[in-house]
Amino acid sequence: MRMDEGGALDVARGFAVLLQAERFGEIMGLFAPPLRAAVSAEALRLAWTAEAAGQGGVKVIERPVAEAGEADLVRVRIPVTCANGSFTVVTSVGDDGLLHGLRLDPHGGTVWQPPHYADADRFTERDVLVGTGPLAVPGTLSLPAGPGPWPAVVLLSGGGAFDRDESSGPNKPLKDLAWGLASRQVAVLRFDKVTFAHADRLPSDFTMADEYLPHALAAVRLLRQHPEVAPDRIHLLGHSMGGKAAPRIAAADPSIAGMVLLAADAQPMHEAAVRVARYLAELAPGPSADEAVAALVRQAASVADPELTPDTPPRLLPLGFSAAYWLDLRAYDPVATAAQLDCPMLILQGGRDYQVTVADDLSRWQRALARRPEVTIRIHQDANHLFFPGSGQPTPAEYARPGHVAPAVVDEIATWLTRR
Repeated sequence: MRMDEGGALDVARGFAVLLQAERFGEIMGLFAPPLRAAVSAEALRLAWTAEAAGQGGVKVIERPVAEAGEADLVRVRIPVTCANGSFTVVTSVGDDGLLHGLRLDPHGGTVWQPPHYADADRFTERDVLVGTGPLAVPGTLSLPAGPGPWPAVVLLSGGGAFDRDESSGPNKPLKDLAWGLASRQVAVLRFDKVTFAHADRLPSDFTMADEYLPHALAAVRLLRQHPEVAPDRIHLLGHSMGGKAAPRIAAADPSIAGMVLLAADAQPMHEAAVRVARYLAELAPGPSADEAVAALVRQAASVADPELTPDTPPRLLPLGFSAAYWLDLRAYDPVATAAQLDCPMLILQGGRDYQVTVADDLSRWQRALARRPEVTIRIHQDANHLFFPGSGQPTPAEYARPGHVAPAVVDEIATWLTRR
């Protein structure tokens, strides 16, 4: 029998009590087995601490509210009020009285609005399918008005289960870019990541190569089939981990005309995760933040351990990734791979980015590529990780406020892509 709303709310209230007390180990007992396998107590502690720290710390966890769910699940939203903002814990309760889904949602009900530099009269959009077989993903092709053929770009989202717009709270940075570039006579293809579209179908030994290469290469092939697209002017534009993956994709397809790397991380990811966790802990210091950092330090040491094997349990590793995922990352150097390519590159970095930084990441790209005449490297000093403009100390709370990719960033990318 399907769990009724009253029963689901009772489960959610118990969950909220444990969240308030930060008893993350006990929360694991409320998770259905698939969720428990995907989210460890340490990963939950880190996500909770990061979200709370970015908004000045939790003040009160409000009463859960049930809403329509899917199939035999009841979706429950738990509002959380912080000193400098709010977010919502969204979970799904099953017939078994366990939690089957969980995410932290900074969305405040604001609906995305097009940026002023997007002109919907200057392009059209159509749905496409990227890839073949059971792991094919839906996408959107934005084509400038007119016959073309136009330069084109494939957009690559950052790390995580992102949709084609890279939706984060009320913001959609890849949709900003797609609409802004299509308004400037660039064809754009963006697609849901396989981790978003088919999370339940991915094998246990799934890697970063599996996450990016098959669909990115399929997207390039799809663009090449369209007469409106210039087949020799197809580029990659990767944001964050998408930028890290871009050289690997370009190495696999030499026909790719060039790359735009936005906040592309170059520091080993297990080291970067610890650095970011320490930064967030400083925003709202306390025992829970210290415990989250200490747990991540231990897990990062496991990644660096030469004895790491594919059989190492995920609970010993950071961010919920498998040992296979980390072994694949360890073997890939994005900067060295890019240095072996002879295609043009535009590398942009936000000066206010605390996730991918000038000192820890951009400096590595600069040392390897700064003397290359076909490589342009530029810092947008007031931009954060999403390339939204701002000022002051950057925090995760910025991502919960509506914004858009800075016009100067879109303009620079469009000018570079249409340079021929």
